[in-house]
Amino acid sequence: MPHIRIKRIYEPPASTDGYRVLVDRLWPRGMAKTDAAIHEWCKDIAPSADLRRWFAHNAERFDAFREAYLKELELHADELARLKAIGMKKTLTLLYAAKDPELNQARVLREVLEQPEHVK
Repeated sequence: MPHIRIKRIYEPPASTDGYRVLVDRLWPRGMAKTDAAIHEWCKDIAPSADLRRWFAHNAERFDAFREAYLKELELHADELARLKAIGMKKTLTLLYAAKDPELNQARVLREVLEQPEHVK
């Protein structure tokens, strides 16, 4: 079972974060790249610009957002498998900028990565 965490990028990096991956399409406002302490930025698996704008972090739209994002993620099976493999070897922390710790794409992405059928 992979060890995958999610964390807001504005929280200070910790030694327990392991491999830190930013999963936003846009660089977080006010965050200096040197302060982010990320290992990589996976903007290709972030929600599309249209989906992100439509969702606009509206809690009432989260279920529909989640379903649409899951469909988008189907196009990125290789990238999902690669991230899952990292999470099988060490802690993988998915970083996001959204203010809501429950209603964001990192939560959906973690859910997908924790499913057994995404193992290659």
